[in-house]
Amino acid sequence: MAEPERARGPVTAEAVLRELRLFELRCQGEEVPDKLVELCLSHGLGPVALANELLAFVTSKDLEPQLTPEGLEAFEHEVLARRGRRGRDERRGLPYDIHSLQELLGEEREDELLDAYSTPCKQGSQKRGSSTPETPRPKRAPPARSPYGLFSPGSFSPSVTPSQKYSSRGGRGEVVASFGSSGSAWRGGGGGVGVRPFGDPEQTLSKPYKFMFQRAPDAREALAARVEELGEVLQRHHGLPGFSSTSLPAQEPVTVLGLVACDGSGRLNASSVLLVGDREHSGGAQVPLDLSELPEYSLFPGQVVALEGTNSTGRRMVVSKIYEGVPLPFHSPTEPMAEQRMVLVACGPFTPSDGVAFEPLGDLLEVVARDRPDVCILLGPFLDAKHEQVESCQLLSSFSDVFRLCLRTIIEGTRSAGCQLVLVPSLRDVSHEFVYPQPPFPLAELPKEDRARVLLVPEPCTLDIAGVVLGLTSTDLLFHMGAEEISSSSGISDRFTRILRHVLTQRSFYPLYPPCEELNVDLEALAAFGALPVTPDVLVTPSELRYFVKDVLGCVCINPGRLTKGRAGGTYGRLLLRRDRTGDRTGDRTGDNPGDSPGEKTGDNRGDTPSPRVSPCVAAQVVRI
Repeated sequence: MAEPERARGPVTAEAVLRELRLFELRCQGEEVPDKLVELCLSHGLGPVALANELLAFVTSKDLEPQLTPEGLEAFEHEVLARRGRRGRDERRGLPYDIHSLQELLGEEREDELLDAYSTPCKQGSQKRGSSTPETPRPKRAPPARSPYGLFSPGSFSPSVTPSQKYSSRGGRGEVVASFGSSGSAWRGGGGGVGVRPFGDPEQTLSKPYKFMFQRAPDAREALAARVEELGEVLQRHHGLPGFSSTSLPAQEPVTVLGLVACDGSGRLNASSVLLVGDREHSGGAQVPLDLSELPEYSLFPGQVVALEGTNSTGRRMVVSKIYEGVPLPFHSPTEPMAEQRMVLVACGPFTPSDGVAFEPLGDLLEVVARDRPDVCILLGPFLDAKHEQVESCQLLSSFSDVFRLCLRTIIEGTRSAGCQLVLVPSLRDVSHEFVYPQPPFPLAELPKEDRARVLLVPEPCTLDIAGVVLGLTSTDLLFHMGAEEISSSSGISDRFTRILRHVLTQRSFYPLYPPCEELNVDLEALAAFGALPVTPDVLVTPSELRYFVKDVLGCVCINPGRLTKGRAGGTYGRLLLRRDRTGDRTGDRTGDNPGDSPGEKTGDNRGDTPSPRVSPCVAAQVVRI
């Protein structure tokens, strides 16, 4: 069965700090790294598990991301100690020995100590009578320094104000991540560029559809079709002779095809990896995988893979090689781009968590009016379901009224700049359909003068901006896949790059299966509208994790961050697109032929040397609002 991640091998401070940097958690004090390693060792946690626990605690209590020794002590008291108590609760009804009795005595748990001397019985068959004693015992006096006080925002980071207000933020306009040319002029022409959904309009989600009617056979059929499709690609690209069954014993190395899964309901780990075989060769039979002979690997639930290995008993396969997937080819436009174009990208929430004044949105609209981008892409949530006043039902107007007011502000605020406006919904939009893929916003009352420049697209979607293809998604797939992916590498491996490679090689905006619990996925609609039609030139993947700009397999991937983070200001992104000639696209790969290298030209059989592909994204930046 799957188990929570445990520390495997020696835990180092560098490994823990590397995971914390992904969540923008910083250490204050020289003794903090040693304390983090101590927490890992004493509670049996790995660096990833500890970072996830810290992020959940800091986010739930709306704290600043500064780790202090006092704060870690309170974190251990409130979170890690509770994990230990849960483990003790699971052993109720079991026989006690001298060691467990001493534990009860040391922690002064009188009720459990009495239960230890009684005969174990079924839970619920006997209950201790509850009555008010004539002389009630005084409650234990609280300690002089409460852990809640230690981990309050003020003591967690004494150098900054607790939950820094948006209006007092610093570093406005600061470039925090960049890619490409640094001397570019970040100013557009204010529109005049063609923007449309990429591909056949019939294959684009344009209206709401019925969901929550998905049958198990239909879901199974969608998964099986995806395995078969990617299996054909792997077989052609790697020149594989054919696939064998996962359930038949084989003394010699064989190649099998299937879907990576977990043998239980917990998180995937190296000891719980299963391969669900394809329907044609294996009939869906499952086989546990032994990854001990692989020098490096990166796997996640739902990944379609071809594996080579031995299965001597038919009950466990020792894997010796994993055949990686290959991305789709790039789009090759026939017409050149007239001039350089600027694209501004921002992701919600567009208001701090302590109000709905939409001050960050107003500041963003000022940036649009100043820089006059050709295209402005805004991704939800516009009215966040996780907003404090939404969760507590403190809004004075209905959700739909506040949402319409927000969109009207955006449309009117970008009208003077004349830019093309693209609006992408989010599953965190409280007033919109809660299903993935998500249909575009319905906006029947759109003014006539704005209908030509406002484009309402689904989530996810693929855009064509003057021949440059952008993949857009507001779902935090980096966070979802990062929580499930397992890897082993001899060197320092970048988790973001691994996840983005998976997205491109699995040819899907959301290849994770089962999906995250907070996501309502319709598998049939995902197969129809969530697949990548081509490898995009630019992939926009907003996330709660740290912002970045990376070149992955020739695709420029950008996480612009969110415009607000709690009560503090966040970041947005901007891109410069330029194609000097149509010939700079001839290096697009076909991807399915044996020996093709991603992003390289195959030549025309006349001795041509492969030329690297030139990306139309000449520069990209992430900027503080």
